[in-house]
Amino acid sequence: MIIVLAGTSDARELALEIQQAGYRVMATVVTEHAAEQLESAGISVHLGRLTAAQLTELVYTKKAQAIVDASHPFAEEASKNAIKAAQDANVPYIRYERKSVLLAYERVTFVDTYEEAAHLAAIKKGVIMLTTGSKTLPIFADKLLGLPDVRVIARMLPRKDNMEKCEKLQFPQENIVAMQGPFTKELDLALFKHFGVTLLITKESGKVGFVDEKISAAEEMGIETIVIRRPSIQYGTVYSEFSDVLAALKESLPRL
Repeated sequence: MIIVLAGTSDARELALEIQQAGYRVMATVVTEHAAEQLESAGISVHLGRLTAAQLTELVYTKKAQAIVDASHPFAEEASKNAIKAAQDANVPYIRYERKSVLLAYERVTFVDTYEEAAHLAAIKKGVIMLTTGSKTLPIFADKLLGLPDVRVIARMLPRKDNMEKCEKLQFPQENIVAMQGPFTKELDLALFKHFGVTLLITKESGKVGFVDEKISAAEEMGIETIVIRRPSIQYGTVYSEFSDVLAALKESLPRL
């Protein structure tokens, strides 16, 4: 049994690849939508966030022989829990992370935290589009909502809990874009033009996260952009190709 932290579309594809290679797989996910996709492909699923202790217990219960951490590049807590669980359960930890994208647009400013991005946006003002997800929305709401000469457009997944969060934070509904990707450059351009966006805030989530599409659209329109760097975590060896993950599994578990 291999436990795969599978919170993204490419992670779910990786879980399928591992299963097709002959391993039994259990995927851990945090949304019902992701769980349904994996279960329809015949992969067993654990739905819900796990602490390090809970993940360790899951390893013992399922007699798992490795943890493949394919969580989102910004799922810092999930990765730290997976690293500790692998150490505590004495099983191999294998990290898969989507490749970074080289961003050469001259109007990009890189920051290390959401708080830094919000502070900088408060100085720049204008029509600000957030494509950083709902989890950190309170940080931007606290810094930006109600400021003069600032309109904040929040783009996020069309989930009930996200809409409830927006309502609680008093985001005007006309400033909410609830959509499921993938997002093409053409769609980004249309949204930027529709709202008159002057500042984009996004994360360095990689090509699979369509950050290159967003930056390309922003560059075409001359929109200033703030990019939040990936968190710095000591993963050890990081793989960006499915084939390398499978090779690492084969090396770690030669008897399978």
